[in-house]
Amino acid sequence: MASWRLPWTRLRLRAAPRLLPAPLRRSGSGPAPPRLPGALARSGGFVGGRWVQAAAAFPVLDPASGAELGRVADCGVAEARAAVRAAWEAGPGWSAAPAKERSVLLRKWYSLMMENKDDLAKIITAENGKPLKEAEGEILYSASFLEWFAEEARRIYGDIIPPSVKDRRILVLKQPVGVAAIITPWNFPSAMITRKVGAALAAGCTVVVKPAEDTPLSALALAELANQAGIPAGVFNVVPCSQQQTPAVGEALCTDPLVAKISFTGSTATGKILLHHAAGTVKRVSMELGGHAPFIVFDSADVDRAVAGALASKYRNSGQTCVCTNRFLVQKKIHDAFVEKFAKAIERELRVGNGFDEGTTQGPLINEKAVGKVERHISDAVSQGASIVTGGKRHSFGKNFFEPTLLSNVTTNMLCTQEETFGPLAPVIKFDTEAEAVAIANSANVGLAGYFYSQDPAQIWRVAEQLEVGIVGVNEGIMSSVECPFGGVKQSGLGREGSKYGIDEYLEIKYVCFGGL
Repeated sequence: MASWRLPWTRLRLRAAPRLLPAPLRRSGSGPAPPRLPGALARSGGFVGGRWVQAAAAFPVLDPASGAELGRVADCGVAEARAAVRAAWEAGPGWSAAPAKERSVLLRKWYSLMMENKDDLAKIITAENGKPLKEAEGEILYSASFLEWFAEEARRIYGDIIPPSVKDRRILVLKQPVGVAAIITPWNFPSAMITRKVGAALAAGCTVVVKPAEDTPLSALALAELANQAGIPAGVFNVVPCSQQQTPAVGEALCTDPLVAKISFTGSTATGKILLHHAAGTVKRVSMELGGHAPFIVFDSADVDRAVAGALASKYRNSGQTCVCTNRFLVQKKIHDAFVEKFAKAIERELRVGNGFDEGTTQGPLINEKAVGKVERHISDAVSQGASIVTGGKRHSFGKNFFEPTLLSNVTTNMLCTQEETFGPLAPVIKFDTEAEAVAIANSANVGLAGYFYSQDPAQIWRVAEQLEVGIVGVNEGIMSSVECPFGGVKQSGLGREGSKYGIDEYLEIKYVCFGGL
């Protein structure tokens, strides 16, 4: 195992204490926050193998109650640059370590995640709000990327190319790109980190993670376990920061000449800003950006199966995933039957509540801004003639809760069919022909995921090939898997994550010519 550690004489910050288990602070006189697992709850940044504090701290809130879970170090540009320096100094040792050694350490990190899966899930539900069962599923998914890339670390193969001149030999090497800055979202606060970091560390890169300001506790818990696993100092760094600090920290990471790679998951608008910053030093960039997923149900479909797929695709994490269906297109012959069965399934299967309550399937939205967007989309649609089949308003459970909503009589002129809602809203558009459905589906300037249901083999091949998306679900509403490449086309991003292709995002190809042989 690697025993080397960085000398820490440059960064003189106070050691960060653990985040004490709740009950902690409250916002006003509201309810107490959920209890956090003390062993994994951290309040500081993690830089160069040490827990560090910043000059200020920012609150992390429970979206279900608004109660304060605790305060986390509000790292700024100085801390971000220190983390980059730590990663850069750790780079030569980590990249030179045998692939088997990196594999063993990643596997140990995976094992620690599995040992602590219940506590990690509770942290997700506390800061993100998703139902505990979904959070438990995310932790298994998150850990699987460390397991997968622990195995892929030993399969980074080069190549030998037959030369055109007899006294030469041509070799192709694959080498780590260097320091990678990892910027992740709040909706999957654990899995979006390991999907990137697992590949980066397996390739021999070192990383600086900037987690979303809403959900930094999951990232810090991963840092605690990475440290326990023996990941060397400086290889994995985390710099949490507030919404106010985020633009400056993001720019610092994207412009620092020591950073060779940017990997970002988030909105298309933010992705464009980061691309602009990264262009100045021509960094390698991979981005998983916004989606606007179509879900097409053709006349030949098994309607009951389509309804089950629609329920899973739309309402997972209360509609707050980048591959959630945003537009339902249903062929006219089965339209009415689909809408009726979908409404009954929503009312029968979905239960709004606190993510820690048994039986809850729909937790809160992340904040009031997210709720406001759902309301705006519904109001716009209804004003133009859409009908509310079920739901349609805030839920009585709390200010961040919204009823699972189904709209019919929807047209392509409505906001909900032109923008990603990122909430529990399902608008249904009736269509006549296959060509019409494909045209509507492809009209967006993004293309992450798309779904369709059909039992016509010829139609399945045609539509799968014609949809302008990076991921297609045929008679299936849940598609994410560690073995499969994840990413989009058009303005949904650049590159792929997961699968055997994911590690390539963190590797450079070097051509070596031996002459005079």
